Amino acid sequence: MTAYPIPAPGEHIYDTHARLRSIGPVVPAELPGEVAVWAVTTHAAAHEVLGNDKVYARSARHWTALHDGTIPADWPFRPFIEGENFLMQDGLDHRRIRGLINKAFTSARVAALAPRIREIAESLLDDVAAAGDGVDLVPAFGEALPMRVICELFGIPEPERARFRTWTTMVMAAGEGSVQAGQAMIAYLTRFADQRREDPRDDLTSMLINAQRDGEVTLSDAELAGLLWVFVLAGHETTIHLLGNAVLALSLHPDQRDLAVRDGMWAQVVEETLRRYPSIATLMLRYTTQDTVLAGVGLPAGDALLISLSATLTDPGRHGSGAGRFDITRAQRPGLAFGHGPHFCLGAPLARLEGAIALAALYERFPKLRIAVDPGELVYNSFATTGPASLPVHLT
Repeated sequence: MTAYPIPAPGEHIYDTHARLRSIGPVVPAELPGEVAVWAVTTHAAAHEVLGNDKVYARSARHWTALHDGTIPADWPFRPFIEGENFLMQDGLDHRRIRGLINKAFTSARVAALAPRIREIAESLLDDVAAAGDGVDLVPAFGEALPMRVICELFGIPEPERARFRTWTTMVMAAGEGSVQAGQAMIAYLTRFADQRREDPRDDLTSMLINAQRDGEVTLSDAELAGLLWVFVLAGHETTIHLLGNAVLALSLHPDQRDLAVRDGMWAQVVEETLRRYPSIATLMLRYTTQDTVLAGVGLPAGDALLISLSATLTDPGRHGSGAGRFDITRAQRPGLAFGHGPHFCLGAPLARLEGAIALAALYERFPKLRIAVDPGELVYNSFATTGPASLPVHLT
């Protein structure tokens, strides 16, 4: 049985997942290090997996190969799948912590962030304008805005933010040093939480510590550090790529850019970017807790499943025959860009808000903005989350 490599050398991850979808809804695949997984490539199959954590668990304790010596201890993808955080938990453990976070990310709290997000965006765009044509929009705007927003929310001091971006880039690249970078982040956040216990502030870290201290939820210190790790990493990494992918898509489709500028369709731009060029291309991992059958394929207990998320979001069976076309006017059908089921992304409202505000501010200032290089020259970050690592632009 042929196992298809993910990522595939010389091929964009979106193209890899689309190719695997053409082979079947569930296909044997191989991650770096000759690690065997199953790739789930259609909306229907992925929807079934993500909606049933009893059969397709999130906890890596169910993955036989991870514990029988097949996968080495220094496998660089371990930071994606191990740790004491609610992303890696199932059932009651997951719901216990998720309930606490729901109190932090209420719709009112997220909506109240809008003025500050706009203020940060405008300040950064002053610097972009000063830099002029050829400015690299990724570090100048795409990285800086979501990093500042999430760090302010959790109280991460400004001098530490550059270190966090370095660590998260290493973790998401899943290359040499990724395990050590993940460990360094956890060690820092453990110390940071200890500081907040002694000196609480008006931030979400202090709120979580107060809930832990007051007995609102049983939350271990390791779980707290893991929770901060998830939110700081996921809270900016995916939005960086959302902004980069949106700017690139609008540059490649100037008619869509002009329509969005004319009619203020920034929420629609965000939704279509998330669908056609998702920040999360590859969703790692789920594990079979029992022998089962998925989309006609028999799967033994203890195997790992990778969700080819970008393939599900361009699946014609879900999104129609024009699913590969970027079209901000399309009638959106609910997709899986933020997952589904028990692990649906809690940060989805914040990501949507940030994306719409940032793009509106950017194109109000520079309505004819376009990329300044051939799209084929762009280098992309990662394969789990993906977007241009650099994006030089013409402002006018």
